[in-house]
Amino acid sequence: MIQIFTVGGTIDKVYYDANSEFEVGHSLLPELLSESNIHEGYRLRELMRKDSLEIDDSDRQAILQAVEACDCERIVITHGTDTMADTASILSSLKDKIIVLTGAMQPARMRRTDAIFNIGFAWASVQLLPPGVYIAMNGELFEAGAVRKNLKAQRFERT
Repeated sequence: MIQIFTVGGTIDKVYYDANSEFEVGHSLLPELLSESNIHEGYRLRELMRKDSLEIDDSDRQAILQAVEACDCERIVITHGTDTMADTASILSSLKDKIIVLTGAMQPARMRRTDAIFNIGFAWASVQLLPPGVYIAMNGELFEAGAVRKNLKAQRFERT
C-alpha cells in the first residue's frame, strides 16, 4: 500500500477568472491516478491546501508528524515546487520509509502540464527506491538535502 499525502502547490492550482489569479483548489490527484490506470494500492489524504511559499515550519512539522504516524512504508507527497526541497530536508530524519515528493511546474488542469508525468514517475520511484527521502521531478531523482530549485531555469538541480 502506498500512502499519498497532498499539501497543495502548483499541481493543484485553479485559475479563478474573477480574481485573475491562480489559487490552490481541490486536488486532481484522484483523476490523474485514474487516467494513469492506477485504481488501487494507495490511500489518499489531504494534509493542507497551500502554495508552497505559504508553507511554514509548523506546516512542515505537521507533514513530518503525518508521515511518522503513517503505517505505510512507501509514501508519495504532492507539494509545491518552491519549497519542496525544504520539506524534503525536514523529512530526511526518517530512515525507515521511502518518501518521494513531487509536484508540477504547470497546474494539472492546464493542457501542457508536467503533473501527469511527475505523478507516474513518483509512483514508480516509490516502489523501486531504497528507504530515504527523494524529490522526483521531470524524470530526475534527487536526494533530500542535495537539491534546490533553480527558479530561473524552472528545474531542480543537485547542490
